[in-house]
Amino acid sequence: MIGIDIEEVKRFNKYLKNSKIIKRIFSQEEIDYSYSKKNVAQHLAVRFAAKEAVWKALSSKNRKIAITDIKIINNKYGKPEVFIKNKKNTKMELSISHTDKYAVAVAIFS
Repeated sequence: MIGIDIEEVKRFNKYLKNSKIIKRIFSQEEIDYSYSKKNVAQHLAVRFAAKEAVWKALSSKNRKIAITDIKIINNKYGKPEVFIKNKKNTKMELSISHTDKYAVAVAIFS
C-alpha cells in the first residue's frame, strides 16, 4: 500500500501561534526536533505530511489508527522512521522533502 501527502508550509506558520494545536498533532519528540531547526514550520509541515502519508498507506489495513498514533522520528543517520503507538514500524518506508513553500511525503507499507 502507498500513501502520499503534500502540505503548504504557510499553514504551519499559523499554527506556531497556537501551541495547543501543535501539542494536539505532534509528539513531544517531533516538537523538540522541529523547534531545534531554523525553519520550524517546514519541519512541522513535513512531519504532518509524513503522518498523513503513513495513515493513508495503512488506512485500508487498520482503520483504528489515528494521526496522533503516528510519530515520525529521525534515526541517528537522519533517516525518518515511523513509529505507531510508540512501536517502530519496520514494514513502512518513508521519504520526505520540503521547500520554503511545500512539504511532501510518500509512505510505502509492505
